[in-house]
Order: sequence, then C-alpha cells, then structure tokens
Amino acid sequence: MGGVATLRRYLVAGLLVWIPLGITIWVLKLLVDLMDQSLLLLPRGMTTEALLGFHVPGLGIILTLAILLITGAIAANIFGRKLLLLGHAALTRIPIVRSIYGGVKQISDTLFSPEGQAFRRAVLVHYPHAGAWTVALVTGSPEHEVTDHLGHDHVSVFVPTTPNITAGFFIIVPRSEAIELDMTVDEALRYIISMGVAEPPRLRRPEGDHPGTDPDPLPSPKT
Repeated sequence: MGGVATLRRYLVAGLLVWIPLGITIWVLKLLVDLMDQSLLLLPRGMTTEALLGFHVPGLGIILTLAILLITGAIAANIFGRKLLLLGHAALTRIPIVRSIYGGVKQISDTLFSPEGQAFRRAVLVHYPHAGAWTVALVTGSPEHEVTDHLGHDHVSVFVPTTPNITAGFFIIVPRSEAIELDMTVDEALRYIISMGVAEPPRLRRPEGDHPGTDPDPLPSPKT
C-alpha cells in the first residue's frame, strides 16, 4: 500500500507541474499562431518560406506590433485623426457593417480608453439568487432608458464563468447591493478561474491607492 500511495503522490505532483505549464504553452501557441496570420499581409516573396525555405514561428508578433505602433503613431496626430474620422463616418453609413463596427468600437473604446472605467474594479454581488454571492467586474453605470425604469442608483457588472472567463453574464444590480473588493481585477480573475482555490490574501491598501476604484465609488451594502 505504501508503494501505491507514493506513486499516487508522485502522479499528483507531476500533474500539478504539467497542467498549468501545458495550458500556458497551449494559450501562448494559440496567440503566436494568431499573430502569425499577419504574415499573410506580406508579399509571397518576403515570407520566411520564400527567403529561408521554412517557416519561422513568432515573426508575426513583430509584424503585429509594428502595425499597431504605426497605426497608433498615425492616429495620434491631427492628420491621422481626421483620416480616421473620415473612415469611421464611411463605415457607419454601411447598413450591416455599421451594426458590427459600431458595437465593437464602443466596447473597445470603453475597455482600452484611459478614461474608461470598465473592468477597473471587482465587486461581490448576489448571483444567481439572493442567497448566493459571486465575484463580478464592474463595467459601468446604466444610462438613458434603463435608468428611466430602474433609477440612477445601479451598476452594470459582468459575471465571468468558471473556468472560462471569456464567457459570462451581464446583469444590472442596485449599487447598495454590490460590495467593492480590495482585490485587483487580475486577482479576481485568478480567483474565478481557480474556482475559489487561489483566493488573494487580505490586503488593505492605503486610502486613494485602490487599483479598482473610480470616481464613482460603491457604498457598503446595508446589513
């Protein structure tokens, strides 16, 4: 029995080493393969297959970064901004394209703009029923028609699923029922992916140094 227990312990120890390592390598390979698709923009004579006789993985990363930097440099000057506005106006006039482009642009502007507050803080909310709690990410505050029905004292949150955090549920909850957490968004995502195993340590940050806070803080729920 002792030998079987030892083998089982070794097997578990090996799994604990290879599972996170294997998943990390798999995700990185997916990202590298995806960015290597940018090499299709090059003329056939400039590809590594034509120049070296074989494919060199990862060169798409360099090309992707170069495209992003050049685009950003163009968009940062006055002429580039005017050019982008003309392109934006043209795309928004195409019936089907404007629905897709407009929605995606609004989401990307919210997520990546320095002024945006989406996914800047983690909260605890009741989900899927009043007796349960889950960790969610604040995406903003509802406006316009939603506030006509619910009022202004609500927040919009995204509840990621476990372990696939790219899927989840969008819900609107009363501000008084959302408990703001000190954990960062990265810590919250690790907590969710691990199904609650990798809980961040208790850490009370100095006042004004909360990475998840924004100009519209949440009050503590009434108990």
